[in-house]
Amino acid sequence: MALGGLQSVRDALILARHEQCISDTEFVLLFEYNLSKPLFPYWKFEFFDLDSWDDEECKIELRFSKSDLALLQRLLGIPEKITCQQGSICSGIEGLCIFLKRLAYPCRYPDMAIRFGRNPTEICLIFNEVLDLVYDAHHHRLESWNQPFLSPELLQNCADAVHDKGAPLENCFGFIDGTVRPIARPKYYQRQMYNGHKRVHSIKFQSVVLPNGLIANLAGPYEGKRHDSTMLRESGLLASLRQVAFHNNQPLCLYGDPAYPLGIHLQAPFRNRELTPEMMEFNKAMSTVRVSVEWMFGNITKYFSFVDFKRQMKVNLSAIGKIYCVAALLQNAHTCLYENIVSQTFQLQSPTINEYFW
Repeated sequence: MALGGLQSVRDALILARHEQCISDTEFVLLFEYNLSKPLFPYWKFEFFDLDSWDDEECKIELRFSKSDLALLQRLLGIPEKITCQQGSICSGIEGLCIFLKRLAYPCRYPDMAIRFGRNPTEICLIFNEVLDLVYDAHHHRLESWNQPFLSPELLQNCADAVHDKGAPLENCFGFIDGTVRPIARPKYYQRQMYNGHKRVHSIKFQSVVLPNGLIANLAGPYEGKRHDSTMLRESGLLASLRQVAFHNNQPLCLYGDPAYPLGIHLQAPFRNRELTPEMMEFNKAMSTVRVSVEWMFGNITKYFSFVDFKRQMKVNLSAIGKIYCVAALLQNAHTCLYENIVSQTFQLQSPTINEYFW
């Protein structure tokens, strides 16, 4: 029986005893029988000790260097002691390692129990606790344009880097696209979650990527059937661009695929029935630089592969939208700390991690 089912049974037993439907003896026996039990004797394994991990292990299993974990814990706002709802306690650095380990690769909680010497149920609770802490403290960094690394001067630097790379547009500071994240086939809402283009049940996000390798804006999740133009309207991105996308009173713009409407702050390829050679050359040049947005989507699934494990992405059972948003935040942190293919391509320095988590 699932963990949630056992909890429901225990709640029903408490109510039944309160109503005197069962005796004390029956209550004790039934309550003990319905307690969640460890799948194996996890206490035979060593408890978590970060000192026993070398730097290479941390990079492979957690995606971050060992020397950067304490800094990441502080900037993410993870406290020194984490207390879960049912009373489990762990250190902040252990909670961060559990969190990163779970996201780095599709692994089961029992597999992680061997590594951390904890009950799989505890690991699940700790992961969800850290997930909520990070999302609540930092999700605004993917939603608000009021960030130091999104100032008009820095956006103009991005536009200059895109133009220097061969883009005909001189004021394009980033690229916009939607991403489809496959999920497990839901029991309900199948029509809403089905994406006819990719032919999978999914959720969708709208992402804005800068040439310095940062995901500047992430809107979602939306149902898999949503069109990119619908996400654009519901996200309110154009209204935000009308307020912030200027430098010296000159408009800056994003570039997207043909699904997006044309405007001062949003450009797309020429889509006439008959394209002139100049139009085709424009489309080709912009397509060459726009491929960076696909690189960033690939980096999220490369470094935090758990988001690509659709069998675990279950609507109403997992916080699938929150998990992807936090993975995008961690990808931005990874970009700030280490070399990134996008920033290397455009020869544009990413902000430091302290500047990002200001």
